Amino acid sequence: MNIRIAIAAFAAATVLLAGCNRAEPQASAAPPPPEVGVVTASATTVPMATELPGRIEATRTAEVRARVTGVVQKRLFREGSDVKAGQVLFSIDPAPYQAALASARAQLARAQANLEQATELDERFRPLRDAKAVSEQEYINAHAARAQAEADVAAGRAAVQTAQLSLGYATVTAPISGRIGRAMVSEGALVTQAEATQMAIIQQVDPVYANLTQPVSELRRLREAVSQGQAKRADSVPVQIVGDDGRVLPQAGRLLFSDLSVDPSSGEVSLRAEVPNPGVQLLPGMYVRVRLAQAQFTGAVLLPQQAVTRNAQGDTVLVVGSDAKPVQRPVRIGGARDGQWVVLSGLEPGERVIVEGFQKLRPGSPVTPVAWSASAPAAAASAPR
Repeated sequence: MNIRIAIAAFAAATVLLAGCNRAEPQASAAPPPPEVGVVTASATTVPMATELPGRIEATRTAEVRARVTGVVQKRLFREGSDVKAGQVLFSIDPAPYQAALASARAQLARAQANLEQATELDERFRPLRDAKAVSEQEYINAHAARAQAEADVAAGRAAVQTAQLSLGYATVTAPISGRIGRAMVSEGALVTQAEATQMAIIQQVDPVYANLTQPVSELRRLREAVSQGQAKRADSVPVQIVGDDGRVLPQAGRLLFSDLSVDPSSGEVSLRAEVPNPGVQLLPGMYVRVRLAQAQFTGAVLLPQQAVTRNAQGDTVLVVGSDAKPVQRPVRIGGARDGQWVVLSGLEPGERVIVEGFQKLRPGSPVTPVAWSASAPAAAASAPR
């Protein structure tokens, strides 16, 4: 009985050992190359977009000031409304200026009467002088009196014109069309010509100016990229306004000019853009972010941001080589656009750049590239495990 048990145990051990020997070659087989997500580099033209801080300014601003001295009788506009050029805004007491105009007209009439008398005397003395009936001195006096009377008439006409202007200034009108703010004087207030009392402010706010500042270092890099042929200047630079909440206003503007001088205290250059402002969404003095494309990169490559490793030594990506092995490649970044890095140099069209699966990489080992899409990570995360 013991012999049979021993024989059975030996047979079982032999079968188990044989099974282990057969399984050993399978455990030593090499695993397949890991799959990594890649994107294929393709050259494209990318606008060189930059966001700069700016302040909104009205395109035209007119300060309504008193041009004569007097008491304000009426305010003839609604504060905060739109006014037209020439619209009456205030009425100043015109009585003193009406009296001054009447006096000037009376003085002009007197001067004209004196001129008629002097003219008649001068014309009467002329033949008498030729006949030696009057002395030469008497004729000279008559002729001089006529000239003086003509001068008095000219002065009287100027005085009438001045009085008419003063009377007209008693009716204060809008010098430009735009939106008027609050009234700075009320009925009964005394305004003076000497101090040029400010009565209101009118601003044109459609369109508006956006005054920007740009570091001169950025401007230098832009010019270098253009001179090296890596970028070209945009013929008309589009401008977009970014609000405090990050929303981009639908209306697009244009860049008017870039200043030639640099502010020595800040090292920045001033720029000005013009932006349409329907509905007056942008108010003078408002702080905004302005997005503009001053140039375009030619032959640039757009890569997802997770494909680029950025550190103090530089920017690099991993490219799948012809032997299916990852190769580290230095690249030069020219900024970001829509959540992607703009690669200016370091990649050739058609090269495959690794975007996903970095944790699966082993040094010197090949990989299996699989086309990557932005929705792939979300789909993988939602799949059941």
